[in-house]
Amino acid sequence: MSAAPPFRAIPALTETNRRFYDGLWSDAALVEPARFNTWPLVAALCERAARRLEVAPGLRPRLPLQGTAFLDLSAPALRALRAHGGGAAHGSIGALPFVDRSFDLVCAFDIVEHVADDDGALAELARVAAPEATLLLSVPLHPQAWNAFDECVGHCRRYEPEALATKLARHGFAIERSAVYGMQAKSSRLLDLGMWFLQRHRGMAMRWYNRVFMPIGLRMQKPLHWVDGMIDTRGVDEVLLVCRRR
Repeated sequence: MSAAPPFRAIPALTETNRRFYDGLWSDAALVEPARFNTWPLVAALCERAARRLEVAPGLRPRLPLQGTAFLDLSAPALRALRAHGGGAAHGSIGALPFVDRSFDLVCAFDIVEHVADDDGALAELARVAAPEATLLLSVPLHPQAWNAFDECVGHCRRYEPEALATKLARHGFAIERSAVYGMQAKSSRLLDLGMWFLQRHRGMAMRWYNRVFMPIGLRMQKPLHWVDGMIDTRGVDEVLLVCRRR
């Protein structure tokens, strides 16, 4: 049986995330947004969203570098984003340094599961989103699927699909469509091996990820298959949601 998500104090959780991602981005190259399978969706949305924000993109931004406001805690990520022409500021999702209703398109990929106060994070995303703005949100699903990878990368939780939809609605976001997202390891032994390397040879593991597994993963991406509302989440490890700010 999978372990339940652990409780982590906010300082410990923040430090776990900072240490892991600073190490990951220090030996990584920025991947252009057009290389991801999210690009067809993003390109279409950007045609009518001049004011754009992406929170915690690291070196894997999904929105165009030019004309997008980026916010991240990682110093290596901020340096690389700025070097490539992105407008990048230091900050956290729990206290966005922007005025109300600033953006027509807001992205938070793989971030709200990392923060202790996810309601506070969603409230901030709702605050800076203009009426009828689009929110792109990706999160891991099913608390019973909690594993060593969640622990290592600084996750605080996984989400039950129905509870996630209710939480989003409480903050003024309606789910318009969704798709299966990310890559899920089919072999528990492969996951265990990867975690062994991350825990004992972190530098080597991150170099292999950045230089070998990430390029392979980009080549193996499949087009996103969109469904109105919430997808059938049985057996789905992660979901990407297109939400509307009501």
